[in-house]
Amino acid sequence: MRKLLTRAVVALFAAGLLLAVPRPAAALDPFTGYLMAHFTGESSTAQQIYLAHSKDGLRWTDLNNGNLVLSSNVGTRGVRDPALVRSPAGDKYWIIATDLCIGCGQDWSAAINNGSRNLVVWESPDLVNWSAPWLLNVAGAIPDGRNAWAPEAIWNPATGDYVLYWATNVPLNGATKHRIYSARTSNFRSITTPQPYITRPGAQEIIDTQIVEVPAGVGNYRYVRTSGDGQITIEGSNSILGTWTTLGDLSGIGLTGAQVEGPMWVKFNTGNSWALYLDQYAAGRGYLPVLTGNPSSPSAYQLPASGSYAMGGTKKRHGAILNLTAAEESRVLSRWPSTTTVNRLQSYNFQDRYVRHANFDVRIDANVSPAQDAQFRLVPGLAGTGTVSIQSVNYPGYYLRHYDYDFVLAANDGTATFAADATFRQVAGLADASWTSFQSYNFPDRYLRHYNYLLRLDPVTTATARADATFRITS
Repeated sequence: MRKLLTRAVVALFAAGLLLAVPRPAAALDPFTGYLMAHFTGESSTAQQIYLAHSKDGLRWTDLNNGNLVLSSNVGTRGVRDPALVRSPAGDKYWIIATDLCIGCGQDWSAAINNGSRNLVVWESPDLVNWSAPWLLNVAGAIPDGRNAWAPEAIWNPATGDYVLYWATNVPLNGATKHRIYSARTSNFRSITTPQPYITRPGAQEIIDTQIVEVPAGVGNYRYVRTSGDGQITIEGSNSILGTWTTLGDLSGIGLTGAQVEGPMWVKFNTGNSWALYLDQYAAGRGYLPVLTGNPSSPSAYQLPASGSYAMGGTKKRHGAILNLTAAEESRVLSRWPSTTTVNRLQSYNFQDRYVRHANFDVRIDANVSPAQDAQFRLVPGLAGTGTVSIQSVNYPGYYLRHYDYDFVLAANDGTATFAADATFRQVAGLADASWTSFQSYNFPDRYLRHYNYLLRLDPVTTATARADATFRITS
């Protein structure tokens, strides 16, 4: 009998069905902040891991001064769509991402039809010290599986391990057909045999999906998932691996899969309310939060009020948000602070006046109150290397930009036009080389200058204009 049991255990290990048992769930300390992992665009450096922090879940500040935090040196050497996972005991964390780098030797057609079957995984004991990345083959066992995209994972108390799920292209009648597959894992190093998890009828694809757990008393389901499948479809279930019920979509508030993708959930730390972030990929604008007090009710979702959120300096692409305890938040902010110096821009020819925003208009004034209205961070230019953008201190994610040659303080909408309008070359002062002037990135014959105390973008051809276009960067 003992020999038979030993053989059975060996067989289970060989089949990948006997998994290491994680520590039981622990009561975590209260949450005090939020951490977002994301990528930023299509370049080789943009397709890596970036982090952002928020105190309220709506206004975000780029960590590490907007620079990447982790980069992949395995597989395609690029990563997209990162998921953030915390163990139930709060003693281990993982980042799981798509192994994909568009433009790094592979185009979209190759990525769809013969892409990496792996995911890229990092592990950490504390959110700040991360292992070297490794590859986890999740689609190699799927017959005719062509890739592995957009991974997510959620702890499943019913089985005592994680449900890992992702999209794989298994063509239908020769046409592209992404479906969601799932497997179980305890360590993100080995998985059970992948199984179909979500398949839409006919030729309809589904690529992005994310599940959120809902507390008792809110709606009729313990779990809600949103998916990009032509719509942003909302489904509910009381079991992660059980039957799911279609509840509706977000077309009633004007959001469809033709406009947005990459659903990313966050539950606010106080009360029962959530934001579902959606990547406005069709307009190139990055994430938009949609608010709700009941994730299982499509009619309860609302678009945010204008100015109620700010996404920080970098464009946020498909990622994940983790609620942070005070200890976690302290570690993360100490490891990757945003240390860009806070500055003021002093006028050369009116030296008692400083550039400031007032009701989102931009001018030079003396005795600015509140003082933060005249405080800015000069950050790497949104549109090009070797340039700068001028970001507001008290409105993170808002920048000085020109519009019809007038200057306003505006939220970064993620478009190429905004990036160009908010980007400048920092050059020697036109009136005094020891000071600074700001040359427009997209109108290089024009400079930031004041005229009747209002900021404009103008050609500079006179001594007065040169003085108006000269500033001191000061504390």
